[in-house]
Amino acid sequence: MTAAFVLAINMFIAGIFALAFGVVAAMNRTAQGPRWLALGYATGIVSIPLEFILPWQNDPAPIVTGIFLVYLLALTFCLIGIARHYGTAPPWRTVAAIWAASVLAAPIIFTLTYGSPARSILYQVPYFAMHVAVGLVIYRSKRRQPLDLLLFALNGVAASLYLLKPWIAWTIGTATAPQGYMATTYAAVSQSMASVTLVALALVLLLVMMRDTTAEMAARSETDALSGVLNRRGFDLRSEPMLAHARRTNEPLTLVTADIDYFKSINDRFGHAVGDQVIAHFAALLRQAVRGEAIVSRLGGEEFAVLLPGTTLAEGRRIAEAARERLAAERITPLNGDYAVTASFGIAQMTQGDTLYDLSRRADAALYRAKAGGRNRVDLSLAEAPSAPGTPRPEPAESSLVSR
Repeated sequence: MTAAFVLAINMFIAGIFALAFGVVAAMNRTAQGPRWLALGYATGIVSIPLEFILPWQNDPAPIVTGIFLVYLLALTFCLIGIARHYGTAPPWRTVAAIWAASVLAAPIIFTLTYGSPARSILYQVPYFAMHVAVGLVIYRSKRRQPLDLLLFALNGVAASLYLLKPWIAWTIGTATAPQGYMATTYAAVSQSMASVTLVALALVLLLVMMRDTTAEMAARSETDALSGVLNRRGFDLRSEPMLAHARRTNEPLTLVTADIDYFKSINDRFGHAVGDQVIAHFAALLRQAVRGEAIVSRLGGEEFAVLLPGTTLAEGRRIAEAARERLAAERITPLNGDYAVTASFGIAQMTQGDTLYDLSRRADAALYRAKAGGRNRVDLSLAEAPSAPGTPRPEPAESSLVSR
């Protein structure tokens, strides 16, 4: 297989992947990563025609320099695309350092004897450095799923191949001038290696993007757009595994349900846009009140639920009471500062054998009592609350309600 044939294949493959990343970018206009990757693979195509016209040049320096810098530019665009997709800042200082060193070294590289180890190593080092930067981007993203690890490993292999090429050139020999490169066995081997890494990296990158796009779509389907917390579907999907874990480990788990008091009057008096801001404000307050793996969700309207793993009834009561006091004390700007928003809370702790329905039913019953008792209260589902042997159960009238 000649180098010219492999180069033609590489140009075709690069075109396919440039188009593929372009389609991904068009389908998700907010995603910046695919755009840069499409630009990177499209730029890589430019270097291939330069390889084909190189044998016909009397002075190869301009074309060789062009090939060197265009391919480095293609790798730079790919680096930026991967960084954008992984949500990390591109390592601009590293990129600038690689480019500065490459531009300054280019006159030296191309005055060295063609095919010499020194020239070969200096030629490949910028490409190696760019792949090292890609590896650092993936590593710093802290994503450790199988596809991320595979991409990291393949990128490491691609980086290593650039350092391996000078040894291959020295072992099997290469041309004595740049114009003869295409006719050498080394060129066929080098371009074949590039073809394999080109396909492998692009395919894994596409799989990573498909995975992340699917996860993003799933997250959107489980998230309430107004409040930013989980919707009922997301709450149900996340709660069941949490309850199962609590059953296996016998750890406490508490459900808090909350309802904004007199929410209809807020909508009637200030308008639905202000009501939406109140819902978003309350959701943010609940998120700030909980910790760790707690699940915060908006079940519908002005009703919210918070599932607290590893939390007892008493601890859940403290969390709810803190949220209640903070909401009542704050003044939301659109309400003209003269309207205090309050909320009522119902709390239940899971008992062995509870389903999500059982737990929700008891928490809702406690919430109803808080509403019936005057609102702006926290009420507990005490009937199932665990107690030490011989400890008398407190009377509801004395202990089940925390008033204003």
